[in-house]
Amino acid sequence: MKVQFLGTGTSTGVPQIGCRCEVCNSNDFRDKRLRSSVRIEVDGKVLLIDCTPDFRQQMMNIPFVKIDGILFTHEHYDHVGGIDDLRPFSSFGPVELYMEHHLEQAVRERMPYCFATLKYKGVPDLRVKKINDKSKFLVEDISITPIRVMHFKLPILGFRIYDFAYLTDVKSIPEDQISKLRNLDTLVISALRRKEHISHQTLEDALRVSDKLNPKKAYFSHMSHEMGLHAEIEKELPPNRHFAYDGLEIEVF
Repeated sequence: MKVQFLGTGTSTGVPQIGCRCEVCNSNDFRDKRLRSSVRIEVDGKVLLIDCTPDFRQQMMNIPFVKIDGILFTHEHYDHVGGIDDLRPFSSFGPVELYMEHHLEQAVRERMPYCFATLKYKGVPDLRVKKINDKSKFLVEDISITPIRVMHFKLPILGFRIYDFAYLTDVKSIPEDQISKLRNLDTLVISALRRKEHISHQTLEDALRVSDKLNPKKAYFSHMSHEMGLHAEIEKELPPNRHFAYDGLEIEVF
């Protein structure tokens, strides 16, 4: 399995508009963070997790091939704002969107023209596949385990694909979900910043969860400019714990 980080930033991205901090002014490409998403190649298929407002930019230097399924974590705009830009991918047939019922309702309200019975020319051809946190589901023949996590009071989804798990916008993980996250090769989990936040984990929180789950490797994503310079904070991490950055590709075994 190959995982490519399309974006590793929080909802504002990095640099943040109007900010002149050292991170936002950094010339290190690893400090330039689009909104968080990953592209996964597994068993000859291509999956995405989330489709951000930066989707068009994220796709420009990636081979134009069919997307076999997009897994959505939740309805916040930085995770669904690129749906309209799926238009070119409709040339391969309907793009299948895997999402919970309440997320589907939210997206239909925001972009009704994408889901109309009678669509005008050029609208993306989308097919919603409903999922929930109770049951595994298949994309083609790939088995995916949904993981319920909490984004403050909002229940959202993470996903496990074989021995890879992706958890974004995490504030807490219910204890009854922990068993789904055992024996991982690679964990990707959000770590917004060092300072406490009402709906996101801090770096300390993410390190604590990583220690509890004990994957072989963990990568931190969905970071704000408040986390600090990549080159400096990376040095503080323990072995096999890393800060992800846009464009990073990893192999999962």
